[in-house]
Amino acid sequence: MSQTFPGFPVGLQLWPEKDQGCAAPLKEGYSFSLLESSSDTYHFSVLTGIERVRQIFSNFIADMPEDEAFFILEFYVTEPSSSDQEPPNPTIHYSPYMSTQEILSCLEPYWDRLLHDGFVGFGLANNRSGQEMFYSEEKILTFFTDNHLRLTNQLFRVGLHHDPDQELHTDMGHDHLSLLCLDRGDLPVSLQDFNDRELDYVRFCQDLVDTLGMYPVEETLSFFFSRKEQQAIEALLKHHPDYAEFAEDDFGALLLDWNDFVQECCDNFEGDLWEYRMGLKLRDTIQFVIANCVEPLRSRILETITEPDERFRQTLGHNRKRLDNPGTAAPAEHFWYNGVISNAGVDLRRDLIRHGWYK
Repeated sequence: MSQTFPGFPVGLQLWPEKDQGCAAPLKEGYSFSLLESSSDTYHFSVLTGIERVRQIFSNFIADMPEDEAFFILEFYVTEPSSSDQEPPNPTIHYSPYMSTQEILSCLEPYWDRLLHDGFVGFGLANNRSGQEMFYSEEKILTFFTDNHLRLTNQLFRVGLHHDPDQELHTDMGHDHLSLLCLDRGDLPVSLQDFNDRELDYVRFCQDLVDTLGMYPVEETLSFFFSRKEQQAIEALLKHHPDYAEFAEDDFGALLLDWNDFVQECCDNFEGDLWEYRMGLKLRDTIQFVIANCVEPLRSRILETITEPDERFRQTLGHNRKRLDNPGTAAPAEHFWYNGVISNAGVDLRRDLIRHGWYK
């Protein structure tokens, strides 16, 4: 039986009932469904009071198949305002894989600020075990998992029940507030003694970014692969002598590495020819997986790399020559070998000259 919703963090405030068009109170609970374009991953949406969120977070970590994960932090660099023609997008940061207990230890001084601020979302994930949890700026818990029975049991243990028609507040009028927007007396008692700097989400989020060694990730590169999909990719790579070295890596990390390499090439590539070829080998590895995996995984990988691929195409010059052996692929395939980047640094240009690239 769903319970009446006890209330939101102070950073999210619903408009008065008279402005909502309905008087039915929100209920605690969750719904879930199979993730689109997936055969084994479930997407959960959970509405619950703030007092349960930390316990759910801890239970989720305790029941993860592996004791490491990466932390996810999403926040706005600047606060949205009514004068903005287009609402700004939040920045997304990932930490490296690290011990889940280390993540919890680092979060300890920040918990209440992360939970209550209306411009901050956070979570953690382990792609190899097919698990992700995120508490969004909308103050909804979302999960991706290939073991929905384990998660439903976790939610039952904290008193939450399944409701296929679970109502959320995202279609209702509401405001997002930063902690600095609120009077001290309106803050939770645990936050009333913090100074302005400590309550500024841009500052305390940046502190977390620095503490956990986090790096920015473009929104288009937010993806999820289930444990079954990761295992299928690992099996493919293990049986190819050129790509076996990547088999035990998180495949999502390889996609991010390709994007980072592309960005470096767009800015000004400072590496030598060997380093450049290693970047291209990342794309070879991704292409091998695409060519040998099945739908819908193939389409999801292609969708993820469409944008960095296009940026790399645009930075290539000397397109009538190929960097690899011309016989290794048809001209329309493996486009990343058609020419070399225009922003080659001194070392790469030197090595290309030595290899007879420039005449």
